[in-house]
Amino acid sequence: MERAMKKIIYTLLALLISPIIYANGLTHPLDFKGTEKEKNHVITYIKGSVKETYSKIGMGDPSTLRMMEREELKSFKALTKVKNRKLLDGVIKQYCNIGMCNYNTILMMYNEQNKASNEKLEW
Repeated sequence: MERAMKKIIYTLLALLISPIIYANGLTHPLDFKGTEKEKNHVITYIKGSVKETYSKIGMGDPSTLRMMEREELKSFKALTKVKNRKLLDGVIKQYCNIGMCNYNTILMMYNEQNKASNEKLEW
């Protein structure tokens, strides 16, 4: 009994302090290790997020949902390969704080901000 209780406590602590999962369920792409548990969590998050978002606007049909789920997963996979963690962290924070916490938006804005950070004003 004591061993089971310790396992439960350690599991709860790991979930509370883990940087991989944000409060809203978003898995940070750069903390993703590719375990089956993580893959299942990402899939579950994407499916729930897409269904909620598109059902609100009357586009909850299976075709639209599957298409957008594929796009979200494609964006997540691309985000696992980005190089500038500080920039990605800022984008995630900014867009999740305003309710646009999806991988497609995060990837698009990361790419735009990364591009802008390398540009210089010239005459």
